[in-house]
Amino acid sequence: MPSISLTINGKPQRVDAPPDEPLLSVLRNRLDLTGTKYGCGEGQCGACTVLIDGQATTSCRTPVSEAAGKKIVTIEGIATNGKLHPVQQAFLDAEAFQCGYCTSGMIVASVALLQTNPKASASDIAETLSRNICRCGTYPRILQAVRSASNGGAKS
Repeated sequence: MPSISLTINGKPQRVDAPPDEPLLSVLRNRLDLTGTKYGCGEGQCGACTVLIDGQATTSCRTPVSEAAGKKIVTIEGIATNGKLHPVQQAFLDAEAFQCGYCTSGMIVASVALLQTNPKASASDIAETLSRNICRCGTYPRILQAVRSASNGGAKS
């Protein structure tokens, strides 16, 4: 089994894994980073979303070999220096979760959006998060949270 070099949450990692093993499996089962969730396994629900070189990516459909040499950020790496990212804080403030299963994917996708579009409109946010499923149906609070984190909650 080849050894693959990854940079996860700013830390270099080496993992012995088949090149076609899904990144999600490597994160959860080999590196014990369980914040990223297995949902559908088909890249359709967004529960497994991570950032790869700043782009929101479904890790269940990404072979670990494609992530080699790239910067990977999981939900565990979103907070910095013990301080929640503004999107994480907004999710807490808006109580934008119920069971919490989709939350990490929603937060990571929202962080990716706001990194490229800090003044995201409600329609930008809705379009981005349309790739993420919340089975509890807390979409209004999720949208409110991301809108609040978007440029300090400025109205569009």
